[in-house]
Amino acid sequence: MFLHSENLCMGIFGKNPAPAIQPDVPVDRQCRELMQATTRGELGARIALLVLLHSPSDIQQMKRNFETKVRDLDPAYREQLTAKITEYLLGTYQRIRLDNQQGVYKTLKQPLLPAQKKYWEMVARQCSDEEGGDLPAIRFLKYLLAGYSMLVLEEPGHAVGTPFPGGDEVEYTDGVYYCPVREKTGDVDAALCPFCPAKQTPSIGYLRPATKPTERNKQEFIDNCYRYHNFNG
Repeated sequence: MFLHSENLCMGIFGKNPAPAIQPDVPVDRQCRELMQATTRGELGARIALLVLLHSPSDIQQMKRNFETKVRDLDPAYREQLTAKITEYLLGTYQRIRLDNQQGVYKTLKQPLLPAQKKYWEMVARQCSDEEGGDLPAIRFLKYLLAGYSMLVLEEPGHAVGTPFPGGDEVEYTDGVYYCPVREKTGDVDAALCPFCPAKQTPSIGYLRPATKPTERNKQEFIDNCYRYHNFNG
């Protein structure tokens, strides 16, 4: 039996006041429960029970924590990035609430792979202490939202449109998600990348431009075509 009842989850947002929440269950135990889910729908329902114990004020706290972490970035980039992250956090929270109310999880019968279940082993490690600036509960919420996106919705851990330094961003083209840092796990959010369904954004290559090229990408593509391909008869 899962750690929290559905009645508790619905009570938070229903007409009746929520019953008293039980003392916090250790994150590692909750992760073990999440690992036992066998389908996308079962995992989605379990994540929803945990996420909806939080209020929108917790999402706002995550936003404030993120703003603190990026305060030294270029102002223009920082503003663009913060807006997209806030959109993602609030949007995913509301998506979970709506999916839970509409009973979407009964339709998601696709099985979870063993490699996907290992996500929760990583989360348990990442949330084992208070290092990194976030309280474990808030950090766990961040991973719950990301896990919902990647493992339940099969969407990237970074939302489409999330910008990265250099002008590249997460894209959705012809039914495929592309991320400019998908294979650069040492650069950003390394813990999420191995579990993300996005593909690496194509590099400039044999007559293949980037999916949404920056001016630098465009010039590299032109230079490569001129340098490596015979167009002079």
